[in-house]
Amino acid sequence: MSSPEISGILENSKELDRLRKEQEEVLVEINKMHKKLQGTPEMVEKPGDNSLSRLKSLYTHAKELSETEVSISTILLNQLDALLPSGPPGQPRRRIEGNDQKRKRMKNDSDISRISTSMRSQLEACSNLKGEQVAARVRLDEADKDEWFVVKVLHFDKETREFEVLDEEPGDDDEGGGQRKYKLPMSRIIPFPKKNDLSNVQDFPTGSQVLAVYPGTTALYKATVVNGHRKRKTDE
Repeated sequence: MSSPEISGILENSKELDRLRKEQEEVLVEINKMHKKLQGTPEMVEKPGDNSLSRLKSLYTHAKELSETEVSISTILLNQLDALLPSGPPGQPRRRIEGNDQKRKRMKNDSDISRISTSMRSQLEACSNLKGEQVAARVRLDEADKDEWFVVKVLHFDKETREFEVLDEEPGDDDEGGGQRKYKLPMSRIIPFPKKNDLSNVQDFPTGSQVLAVYPGTTALYKATVVNGHRKRKTDE
């Protein structure tokens, strides 16, 4: 039983804990929206109200977190199976060689095939983000809250479901002032729309809560849409 194997199990366990905490936070927000809609159902008919779009966004996020939890759980099960002794309890674990290794690979292949089509598509889309700029939620050293800013994707590991990203323009407060790398789970990354393909860009109605970029920086901040998308030559 090697140290890297145990380390991998512990890391995935931590990620499961983090995912479940985030799921609880999203569930609290969903329940708040339900109570709000039950108390004043007529609010959805008011111009500019974004309650339903906000609720849809929360459910979408909850679904993504759930799918990620299933994937991490599957990886954990495979890691534990690989460490557990084969045969009746009490027997020493025999070394996996030859045909046993082949059976183990076939088992892993079958586990991968059971991952949902939507998850496979999501993983492929994440792999294709290499070299692209994305929005990332990062907790900086000694900070008491997360921050959003623009980073560049260096690599995506399909097995651990982690992005390796680069902060190309760290803030003035960062010691050393050099570029910094982070490893982040899928749930902390939001891809930007492709500039050459705006057909699937989400339309944010007035009143929507969004993340916006400070002009001329890579910093993101929470904002409320005042005027919806207007067709322009540049399609900004």
